[in-house]
This record gives sequence, C-alpha cells and structure tokens, in this order.
Amino acid sequence: MKIFEFFDGKFNLSISGVSFLIFSVLAIAAVGYLLGRVTIKGVNLGTAGVFLIALLYGCFLFNPINEMFPSLNGTWIAEWWPNVSEQLSGYTGNALKIVENLGLILFVTSVGFIAGPKFFGNLKKNFKTYILLGLVIIISGALVCAGCIVVAKLTMKDIPADQLTAIMTGLFSGALTSTPAFSASKEAIGAELSEYVAVGNGIAYIFGVIGVVLFVQLIPKFLKADMAVERAKLSGGSGDNGEDPVEMKSEKKLLEIDSFGIAPFALAAILGMLLGTVKIGSFSLTTTGGCLLVALVFGHFGRIGKIKLMPPAATLKVFRELGLMLFLIGAGIAGGAKFIECFEAIYFLYGALMTVIPMIIGFIFAKFILKLNLLNTLGSITGGMTSTPALGTLIQVSGTEDVGASYAATYPIALISVVLASQILIMIF
Repeated sequence: MKIFEFFDGKFNLSISGVSFLIFSVLAIAAVGYLLGRVTIKGVNLGTAGVFLIALLYGCFLFNPINEMFPSLNGTWIAEWWPNVSEQLSGYTGNALKIVENLGLILFVTSVGFIAGPKFFGNLKKNFKTYILLGLVIIISGALVCAGCIVVAKLTMKDIPADQLTAIMTGLFSGALTSTPAFSASKEAIGAELSEYVAVGNGIAYIFGVIGVVLFVQLIPKFLKADMAVERAKLSGGSGDNGEDPVEMKSEKKLLEIDSFGIAPFALAAILGMLLGTVKIGSFSLTTTGGCLLVALVFGHFGRIGKIKLMPPAATLKVFRELGLMLFLIGAGIAGGAKFIECFEAIYFLYGALMTVIPMIIGFIFAKFILKLNLLNTLGSITGGMTSTPALGTLIQVSGTEDVGASYAATYPIALISVVLASQILIMIF
C-alpha cells in the first residue's frame, strides 16, 4: 500500500495513507468495543477495551512501521535530504496526535456542556471540599513519587541520580495521565534528560488509564452499592438519573442555529482551544482545561439572548463517546509503542503505586472526613486523577451524567497541583 508520496521536495501522506489510518482507527474501535463487553464477575473494561487493543496495536505494529524509515540512512535519498528518516518517522506520530487531540476536544467539551447546568451550584455548595480532595490526591501522589525516587536512588546506584529523577517524574505524570505535568516535567528537567521523562510517562500511562477505570467499577461492587439510591443522593433525593442536561424552560422560544447543536458545540470548542493557549508564567489551562471551562459556561447559561447554546442531549452523548474512543486510540497506540520500547518491571511497579495509593487515600478522605456520597466521591477522584477515560466508565457504571459535575469541579485544582508538584519534585531531587 502506498502510504507516502513525493511532491514538491517533500513527502506527504497519500490518500492511501489516510485511508490506512482511518481503517486502523475503525478496526481498533470495533475489536476494542467487543473486548470491552467481556464481563468477569460484573466487571468489564467498557470503552477502555479500545485502549487495550490500541496498546497492542502500538506494541506490535507502530514500531515496525516507524522503524522502516531509518533504513533510508546512508542511501542517496539521505544524502540529498539529510533529515529524511526523522521527518518521515514523525508523520505517524503526528497523525496519532491529531486523532488523540480531536477525541480529547470532543470528549471534554461534551462533559462541560452536560455538567454545566448543575456545575456552578454544586461548586458553590462544595467549593472547599473539591479543593481539599484534589489537593489530597495530588499531594499523596507526589509523596509516593518522592518515596519511590529515594528508594530507586538507594537500590539502583548504577543509574545516574538525575536520570532516575527524570524517569520517576515521568512515571508520576503517566500515573495520573496528565499531559500538562508531562510537558512541565520535560521543560523543568532540561533537554538533555527530557527523553527519560518520556520513558517514565510511557511506562506508567497504561496502568494510569486502566487502573482508575477498574477502581471506579470495583469500589461500588465491594460496597454493594445500590446505584438507584446513589443517584438519588447525587441529585438531592429526586431520584433523577441525570440522563439529560437540564433543559431551558423557554427552550421552544429559543432560536437554534442547527437542529443537532453542532454550531454552538464547535464555537465552545474553538473558544476553549484559544483560552487554553493563554499562558500565565509557564502555566496554561491547555486544550483540556480551556474547552472544559468554556463548555461549562455555555452549558450553565444555555443561551445568548434568544439564541440557544445547549446542544441536544443525544448529540452530546454521541460526541462524548466518539471523543473518548478517538482519544483512547490515539493515546493507546503511542503509549503501546513507548511501553514496548522502555518497559522495566520495577518502573511499572512504581507507576502502579503512584496510581493506586492516591486513589485509596482520596477515597478514604472523601468518605470518612468530607462525608461525600459515593458517586460524588468517585467523580471527584476521576477529576483528581485527571482521568478522562475513567469518567466515561463512571458515567456508564452509575447511569447518570451528573457525576461529570464532580469531575469538572475537582479537575482544575488537580491540573494546577500536578504541574506544580512535578516541578517541585525536580527542584528537590
């Protein structure tokens, strides 16, 4: 299959290459959803099954495709075009990044719209609670990371100390599936060690996704929770399952730009992406935070004058699931490639500890000290762990979209805290 073609002094993805990418995405989705349906004692991977298949694809197919380009080194093509291998091998990674980012935008914008009608009232009532829980999760994760750094430096003396610090902070960002923390760590550690941050991130990212997905399924089963009762607690005793966003009372009088609500959705995503590029010092909301915040505002107000801003519930559900699927495929293929390249059992163990321990501490703190109900607790934990896939799973498990409000409330403080924690760890160690 002709994937690349030569044009005007550069190689470009051909139509066949784009078709191959689309074929791969659809094939992974089909097999992944089938795997996600496999249930063992009431627990299944759900949409995270797509992530697992994407990982396997990345492990066994991504590297062979990418590695064919270095074979051009030493040929007449390399003499005429010195950076040919590096540029061509970058095309596959860039294509995956497009798939991942598109999915992320669709997912978080949908979540923002869905959570918006109830978000600000919930935040006002539980503002301190969400801040405390987000801080507890990130601080406990940072302390686990610090402990792992100390142990690694004592037991792995053949590896340079600064290299271990770079790998461990990469594990920290991967364990919490935090791209902003990953970027901040690479910037803080310096260019000469940034590749080791990437190694750690790639190893821990896999369990960082699957571990939180399983956690939000297993906890309700261990507690033998009645989801109908828990939904009633979450919605203030009304028993509403939260399937649809709050509808405007004057909805029939509002002007719709289009019947599917795609135009206001696209507007929120565009404004969110622009907001995410704004930097204060070295910090920015990123695309995730920007799209989430703008969609929350759109969802809260629901309209501008007589123009309706809230897309229909059916549109939001489709975009949410489609976005989650694309995000998991893009991240999964790249993560699988990095995993097979860099895997060390001890690093995987450290990463797993950085994922599991903060969740357990956060759950105990929320349940026994903050006295949160189960679904608010689990929603907040997915936000505190900055876990987009786990939120998608929790919505399915709980049967209500309302858990997105807890995620959205905890996510911002976790986003800021994990970036700062990564930089502090590098400064100390």
